[in-house]
Amino acid sequence: MKLMAIEKEMLAGKHGKATQKSMEILVTLGEIYDATRMIPVTSVQIAGVSYANLREPGLEWLAEMARDGKVRVLTTLNPAGMDLDNWRALGIDPEFAKNQKRVVDAFAKMGIITTCTCTPYLIGNLPHFGEHIAWAESSAVCFANSVIGAQTNREGGPSALAAALTGVTPEYGYHLDENRQAHITIKVKAKVRGTARFGTLGKVIGDILDGNAEWTIPYIKGISQANTDELKAFCASVATYGGTALFHMRGITPNKTKVPQDLLLVTEKDMADAEKELNDEEAAIDFVSIGCPHASIREIRRIAELVEGKQVTKETWVTTARPTKRIADRVGYTAIIEAAGIKFACDTCCVVAPIKGRFKGLATDSAKGCYYAQGRHKFKTKHRSLEECIEEALS
Repeated sequence: MKLMAIEKEMLAGKHGKATQKSMEILVTLGEIYDATRMIPVTSVQIAGVSYANLREPGLEWLAEMARDGKVRVLTTLNPAGMDLDNWRALGIDPEFAKNQKRVVDAFAKMGIITTCTCTPYLIGNLPHFGEHIAWAESSAVCFANSVIGAQTNREGGPSALAAALTGVTPEYGYHLDENRQAHITIKVKAKVRGTARFGTLGKVIGDILDGNAEWTIPYIKGISQANTDELKAFCASVATYGGTALFHMRGITPNKTKVPQDLLLVTEKDMADAEKELNDEEAAIDFVSIGCPHASIREIRRIAELVEGKQVTKETWVTTARPTKRIADRVGYTAIIEAAGIKFACDTCCVVAPIKGRFKGLATDSAKGCYYAQGRHKFKTKHRSLEECIEEALS
């Protein structure tokens, strides 16, 4: 790789040990993928924040990097394993809480904004079209590449941190325009409205892509409109089930691509078959969760409308970014929702929180949430619209 003078200085250790280690990681990554140079990034989002995933080896590495490492660009964090303020009310073990705080403190020491959200684009980490970034969380990567039109690979936790500490990343993969062209056209011949249905569509298309190594970027047509929450849900689902980091959606997303001749159809039957896999109709629901990815202020407002003056009968969480929760506080949504017995879980989500064994059946509007609830937590699931989830919580 051809390095700039300052990049050579970083590699030689002239900017500290953490920066040197970071540059070693990035150079190795660049050599693996035949990158010829580093390029500047303006934004980083780091995954691998939950202590449940890191454990002591990961925490020790973070502590070592935090001794002299300081980020050079705007950097935010993915969800942690708990609500950093309200963890007791959510039933988190004190020992886990202590270790999770050690993780977040290490990131904070490096100058990272400890937002702990999978939707950084909703709370201030919002790149523009064509901007080079280094993001790690799968749904956020998909949203950034596809909906915003920024350019990022799906980074691992160490490579994202390395980009934050150096301000650069190797130029390969989705940073190159020629690698952002669609491989397969998918025509949707089914009605798709609402976050739950967009999540189902993400599973259908993700399953198609997962079964063919040559089809990693789809060109999707047949969707007439989609709002931010629906696209957020679709990105999470298609990234989970298909490993998809980029899609093009005709009339919706800003990317330019040649339209592939190969065509596949998504029908109502495909959607129904996917719903069967997401649902266990015999599930006894004792847990309702909304906010995977993190709930927007629009979704929180809708929840407040549905529960005002009522009481839930099941454990119900709304997972969201803390800045979004603060907006909800100011306009009164929080008071209404909490008066109904619903708990806010900021800084975390049901994917990374240590909740295995606490519940048996989950109702959620998130197809991604179903995937991890079934696989990681061994819950039975019901995939429903937001309104149906609240109805379940109130029943």
